[in-house]
Amino acid sequence: MAKRTIDKAKAAKKDEFYTQLEDINNELHHYHDHFRGKTVLCNCDDPRISNFFTYFAYNFEFLGLKKLITTCYKNQNMDLFSQNQSEQAVYLVYEGDKNGNRIPDAEEIGVKPLKGDGDFRSKECIELLKEADIVVTNPPFSLFREYVAQLIEYDKKFLIIGHQNALSYKEIFPLIRDNKMWLGFGFKGNAGHFISSYEDVATAGTHRKGMIRVSGVTWFTNLDYKERHENLILYKSYTPDEYPQYINYDAIEVSKTELIPCDYDGVMGVPITFMDKYNPDQFEIIGIGNGGELGVECGVSANLTAEQCAALFREDKSFRKGKLCYRNDKGKLIGCYARILIRKRA
Repeated sequence: MAKRTIDKAKAAKKDEFYTQLEDINNELHHYHDHFRGKTVLCNCDDPRISNFFTYFAYNFEFLGLKKLITTCYKNQNMDLFSQNQSEQAVYLVYEGDKNGNRIPDAEEIGVKPLKGDGDFRSKECIELLKEADIVVTNPPFSLFREYVAQLIEYDKKFLIIGHQNALSYKEIFPLIRDNKMWLGFGFKGNAGHFISSYEDVATAGTHRKGMIRVSGVTWFTNLDYKERHENLILYKSYTPDEYPQYINYDAIEVSKTELIPCDYDGVMGVPITFMDKYNPDQFEIIGIGNGGELGVECGVSANLTAEQCAALFREDKSFRKGKLCYRNDKGKLIGCYARILIRKRA
């Protein structure tokens, strides 16, 4: 999907992008061992549409769950299995198959009213959060920072969907750096198709009826999985000509993840897409040069005087103290997009 479309949706708080069952299954099968005996909460989901509820309800016994709770924001259908309508927000509780058919029947699912509108920040929804062991959902992109902060505050395990741009948020990156949150296995091609009524401008080859294509979408989690610990194969050798030194930080520029040199032990700046291949046993994350306060905090441009920074700004108006830059072989100043600063572990 074109970037302007997702930006427009975010600006209008249009965050009702419902996840495909196929994408949920493709991701969840990497974490099966984490769910046995656990209570799962899906707290940003309309169970009439949400495939998260479908996945966990139909795999309840297979995963060995203790309980499934799903909250719904102002559900228009109080009785999930009839046409009775209500402005009442509800939450659903499922504790497994009771009649032996291994199917979540209507009489086995408790549909209970909420006093408020079902907002995950409300007191009653926080009480449900406290009861949960693992939270799995697709939260509103516009509230991603606040949503993650709540999960961290209540020390919850989670597997949630967000945009890769969140990696450079000042509220999110420290969690990534400190190994308190990482990327999940991910969507194929770093893009997902979501069930949505909003306009889709995907190309003919990627368009799917009734869906919207979002590029750069990914999973964020603090549940470990074995693929996360697979080493990235490095084959390139370091040369000063191929890997320029930054002007404003003691590190080299690596423009693509596959170009990380195997014989360089210093700090390197790599694209954000490196996080798809990040193995915490192989690399250490030092910081980020993102053109903002996170870059300044980790020391980008700390080696320059105010006069030197002003001179760089006159040369390139996009220069910022937290933005990494170098000169190419023709002496032109090149400002980098956000770069993760990494170093190989010994």
